[in-house]
Amino acid sequence: MAKEGEHGSIHAKDYVDPPPAPWIDLPELRKWSFYRALIAEFIATLLFLYITVLTVIGYKSQAAASNDSCAGVGILGIAWAFGGMIFILVYCTAGISGGHINPAVTFGLLLARKVSLIRAIAYIVAQSLGAICGVGLVKAFQSSYYNMYGGGANTLTTGYSIGTGLGAEIIGTFVLVYTVFSATDPKRKARDSHVPVLAPLPIGFAVFMVHLATIPITGTGINPARSIGAAVIYNNKQAWDDHWIFWVGPMVGAAIAAFYHQFILRAGAVKAFGSFRSQTHV
Repeated sequence: MAKEGEHGSIHAKDYVDPPPAPWIDLPELRKWSFYRALIAEFIATLLFLYITVLTVIGYKSQAAASNDSCAGVGILGIAWAFGGMIFILVYCTAGISGGHINPAVTFGLLLARKVSLIRAIAYIVAQSLGAICGVGLVKAFQSSYYNMYGGGANTLTTGYSIGTGLGAEIIGTFVLVYTVFSATDPKRKARDSHVPVLAPLPIGFAVFMVHLATIPITGTGINPARSIGAAVIYNNKQAWDDHWIFWVGPMVGAAIAAFYHQFILRAGAVKAFGSFRSQTHV
């Protein structure tokens, strides 16, 4: 079997790429599956924020109450909470909504024409509302500790510049969205069908690894819904000061990952150029 790009064509293609999603897909507004997916994204993001922010608040309260520097789950435990919840929730919702649970992932998939603009906007709204409700539950159950320990809000750590924080969010989100594209690539799944790799697993591990690296810098956003949910409920000036970093960084990182995977690794630019040349010679 010839490899993609060999002799300018693809022979014996053993996988099928789904057709590009239309930018505006009005008919999907009349389908129950569309609203079921919105509900799945809302609930998944609610659960994600509830468990993870509760873990952060719990760790800070335990650490403050003990003289032991190893008290509580630590940064490693927080990273596991975020990565583990993404693994669980992507596994549960992938067949319903695609398991985005993150506006940056949705934005990257929109740029790659995996979802329509209407679905992308609806997902981002559902994710953001779910995140706000999830953090709201944390505040309701941990009211005595919530404001005392920062509400789980993303802030730029003292000593780091805005550029460093923005760069950390861009690179961290690139790692995540690049992993999402790779884990769900139909070409990869066809060629590696003998390797039983569960797609949510590498995605969860990507979240885990990025948190280990960037918690000391920004608390790790890489998910605008996670950041806005905590900022809205905590509603403190500190949480809003650099909030734009946690939207701009993830969206830029997602866009770079989409471009890299679709146009470099999958040779989208070469295919488009070849198609243009063939049309000009007709």
